[in-house]
Amino acid sequence: MKIFLSILLLILLEEANKVYNEGSYGQAIELYEKVLENGYTSAEVYYNLGNAFFKQNNFAAAILNYEKAKKIEPNDEDINFNLKIANNRIVDKIETVPELFYLQWWNSLIYALTVDQWGWTGLISFFLLLVMALIFLLSRIVWLKKLSFWFGLLFLLISISTYALANQKFNSFRKDHEAIVFTPTVTVKSSPSESSIDLFVIHEGTKVELTDNLGDWYEIKIANGSVGWIKNDDIEKI
Repeated sequence: MKIFLSILLLILLEEANKVYNEGSYGQAIELYEKVLENGYTSAEVYYNLGNAFFKQNNFAAAILNYEKAKKIEPNDEDINFNLKIANNRIVDKIETVPELFYLQWWNSLIYALTVDQWGWTGLISFFLLLVMALIFLLSRIVWLKKLSFWFGLLFLLISISTYALANQKFNSFRKDHEAIVFTPTVTVKSSPSESSIDLFVIHEGTKVELTDNLGDWYEIKIANGSVGWIKNDDIEKI
């Protein structure tokens, strides 16, 4: 049954690519979404779906799908390039607050590799740690024991670091902590109430961080650090 479903999804994907290349972007969107609804998720499908929405000038939906593709393949040049182009087409051009240097360095490490790649790096480091431990225990040569000790310590640190990086990357992939605004114009409120103070306005296609939730309201933070509340109907989670 699973094999039959996989074959069917591949046929759907091929058909979606075919109609996209023929310029039938609406039909391509329907087919790509059917593929995703049936559990087949990949950076390629999200990327192609984003391209189809972009061709229809639906930049919010394009950005949403490029962001989903980026979560799977963060270093893909085509995904990042098209995401940048789509962001240039939306109304809001928000200056990003610079991160502290050590947070920027840590985040760049997290997204340097995929979860699987970090996992394999950790396993290889742990295997080399065991090799160094065996050499240290069995060798009678003093300089070799010293060398294996220091290399073992190095591989231990690498194993711990890669585990932490893989775990954080996996958690960031699973959490719905970011979203794209889908309402053309949204007034951000000071609290989760229609009668609260208007703080600022954001527009369709803007990426927001979800920091809290109360009923049908989300507290959001935008790239410049501004914080406020909007209705959950105004956004689509990445």
